[in-house]
Amino acid sequence: MSEIESKGKIGIIGSGLIGKSWAMIFASAGYEVVIYDIISSQVKDALTSIKDQLADFSKSGMLRGSLTQEEQFSLITGCNSLEETVKDAFYVQECVPEKCELKAQVFKDIEPFVRDDTILASSTSCTQPADFTRDLKRRSQCIIAHPTNPPYYALLVEVIPSEWTKPEVVERTKNLLEEIGQVPVCIKKMVPGFVSNRLQYAIICECWRLVTDGVISAEDIDKVMWAGLGTRYAFMGPLEVMHLNSEGFENGVERYGSSIERVSSTFGPIPSFSGEGLKEVVNQMNERVPLDQLEERRKWRDRRLAALAKLKQELSKVE
Repeated sequence: MSEIESKGKIGIIGSGLIGKSWAMIFASAGYEVVIYDIISSQVKDALTSIKDQLADFSKSGMLRGSLTQEEQFSLITGCNSLEETVKDAFYVQECVPEKCELKAQVFKDIEPFVRDDTILASSTSCTQPADFTRDLKRRSQCIIAHPTNPPYYALLVEVIPSEWTKPEVVERTKNLLEEIGQVPVCIKKMVPGFVSNRLQYAIICECWRLVTDGVISAEDIDKVMWAGLGTRYAFMGPLEVMHLNSEGFENGVERYGSSIERVSSTFGPIPSFSGEGLKEVVNQMNERVPLDQLEERRKWRDRRLAALAKLKQELSKVE
């Protein structure tokens, strides 16, 4: 237990990028966090990485919460015992690789060690909650809390209950996520890929078609997003954009509805991400960002996401 008085214990299972991000987010709100990984060296590496990241956040003015970087880090510890990680935790966040059988086993393994009121959440991005909780005795305590990558800057979390998740688990999860500064949305009906991935996949498919059909280059299609659509989507969604770009949404449909239907009818079938089209897009992307420069480019991305998050944070204070 840290010297800082915590607001409660959070168990994090998995010490990768998502697990580390969750740990820092919860610690920023004053919660005691215990990170578990089956490989002990990865826990040690995760703690070193977290310490460095918190220092960077503090230096850049992007550290979340009111606690100092040292205070936040003091709330985060590593553990090589699954039982000790989840014991007395009121919330557990699973962050293991995207394999249904693995997730099912993790939840089965922690069942005997958690309380009756512990929320058991998964970070899965596509797996249906019923697929890995169906046979659990505590399945009514299970829920999906799917973050957007990278979670520290991209605040959206999709909250997805199964048919047997208790309503109070949904409400408590949403309340907790809001408290720690994330933006939860509740998925009311189960669909493959949830919602954010479905939107992302629709965009990727149309980008693919436009590039492979020779309409535009891979570099320029990305410009369409970051210099155009993405600029306004950083502050509002497409439905509100249409609402504001017309005299209300109904007027927008009257003005643009037929055009949307006409253009959308030409989108064509779901593309096959293979063959000559794959070679073309891969060549263009590798030329644009060589594989040995991916990590450098990720850091460039994260610095800009941090700057945008800081701007949005400052704007929210004056609205």
